[in-house]
Amino acid sequence: MRYSGRLRLLLDTTYILPALGIEVEGVEGVLEALQRLRRHRRVEVYYSCYSILEALWKLAKLSYDLEVVRRGLSLIEEDFGEVHPTLEGYLKALELRRRGFPDIIDLLLYATALTNGILFLTRDRRLYSFLSEEGEETGAILLEEDFLRGYA
Repeated sequence: MRYSGRLRLLLDTTYILPALGIEVEGVEGVLEALQRLRRHRRVEVYYSCYSILEALWKLAKLSYDLEVVRRGLSLIEEDFGEVHPTLEGYLKALELRRRGFPDIIDLLLYATALTNGILFLTRDRRLYSFLSEEGEETGAILLEEDFLRGYA
């Protein structure tokens, strides 16, 4: 969604992991496009504390460089806005979990974007398909391939 002519995006955890030293296959194009859009002030990028939590879960299972993680977290906090779920967002995520989607973090990120009027940038087709099949709003999701097609 746009605000003041800018694209407003909540990043899925996938796009935050590289800043913390975790390699993710195939995200380079998205990260380059985001960097270019930010440089031209055409995008506002947001993160959620739930993505940080999910990233920490992943880091805890790996060998990591604490200094890289520190720099990455600082970069995320300085360069991106933090967005929080609304009450409606929490309830929406809970309801969708009850209806069968297994990943509560993805649901929290989706519901946060939806209830805050921003787009959730993700490569999670399974989430998109679930929402579509359930008759839920999918306009708050910007799939990676659509982002690349429109902004790369």
